[in-house]
Amino acid sequence: MSQSADRTREQALDRLGRAAYRLSAADARLRGRATRTPGALSLTHARALRTLAEQGPLPLGQLAAHTETTAAATTQLVNGLAAAGYVTRERSAGNKRTAIVALTAVGRQRHDERQHALREALGSALAQHDTAALDAATDILRHLATIYDHL
Repeated sequence: MSQSADRTREQALDRLGRAAYRLSAADARLRGRATRTPGALSLTHARALRTLAEQGPLPLGQLAAHTETTAAATTQLVNGLAAAGYVTRERSAGNKRTAIVALTAVGRQRHDERQHALREALGSALAQHDTAALDAATDILRHLATIYDHL
């Protein structure tokens, strides 16, 4: 690869790194709004609702694994979702120490609203990109997640 091509690639990687930091900052702002604004959902809240919508009721530990958070953080997450009326938490019949978390009808509706809003926002903001570009972006985001896990 020529020096010019190397420099161009380094600049592209630098732009990608900056965009990744901007995405992380936007996520932090979203988390802040979720703690201050009734009805707002952080990405972690939305992941939990999506997991429960797709998987059905789960023990707290499995929900933690699916949302890629710690058990302690998931407990706090579930407390907030339960306070909002989005989930219920019940003791397992087979193991009284295990809490089973389930989506409520209100939680299902909030999840559906959030998914619709996300699809609309993505569709509008990324309308000029074809499926191949969207698949490439998805692949890059997966790689960024792996990189962040190793930093």
